[in-house]
Amino acid sequence: MKHLKQLLIAIAFFSIPFTSMAWGKLGHRIVGQIAESYLTPKAKLGIKAILGNETIAMASNWPDFIKSDSTFKYLTPWHYVDMPDSNFSYKELQDYLAKDTAVDAYTKLNFLIKELKTNKNLTADTKKMYLRLLIHIIGDVHQPFHVGHTADLGGNKIEVQWFKENTNLHAVWDEKLIQNQELSYTEYTNAINFTTPKQRLEWQAAPIAQWLYESNHLANSLYAEITTKGQKLGYRYDFEHIATLNEQLLKGGVRLAGILNQIFG
Repeated sequence: MKHLKQLLIAIAFFSIPFTSMAWGKLGHRIVGQIAESYLTPKAKLGIKAILGNETIAMASNWPDFIKSDSTFKYLTPWHYVDMPDSNFSYKELQDYLAKDTAVDAYTKLNFLIKELKTNKNLTADTKKMYLRLLIHIIGDVHQPFHVGHTADLGGNKIEVQWFKENTNLHAVWDEKLIQNQELSYTEYTNAINFTTPKQRLEWQAAPIAQWLYESNHLANSLYAEITTKGQKLGYRYDFEHIATLNEQLLKGGVRLAGILNQIFG
């Protein structure tokens, strides 16, 4: 493949009935709760100065909640980076992202990090908004189908059956798998939040381009498993994929902590 083209979804998430939110409420809160456990004391103070008593876990859902307000419709493309072609190398992705000026999760993550780190003139409200967005979008890009294919809206058009419920592949990874564990976000975090110092160093050292590459290639493998429309997914699918999902949640939380420590620590 000579180059990558990025296509943005033309219709906002909240205006399409079959579109769901990345990770859902529980997933985003799990990522946020994991991140809180790896913050430096200085980062904790800096974040508290902006969010007050709002935890990272609770702040993580704000960018999805405000989709109901048309004032914030412009934020829709910030949640994802859709890939129209799966046959690319990491080097090709790096080359493409180096020229990326689109409104997408990649460009806006870099924007938010820079603004929070260097812009001393941000108002309190803007800081809070930017921090909430940063927390959320880092979670988003670790959900494989937020770096999925443009043609199927990141798996939203891939119809499957989750047990006896008609749904889509995006929603399975947003919410269904997580909800099937029947845990609160704090219980879920306590059950999976086990990392080594080496893991944390490796995950946090990876650039954002690597995060996107990992998520997209995971999405590609998941796409390949769906061979029929309305394919039935259930206990077997849960058993075979829950470890992968948990690792993505862990990576999201650890990397979020790393970025927040860079900004505030």
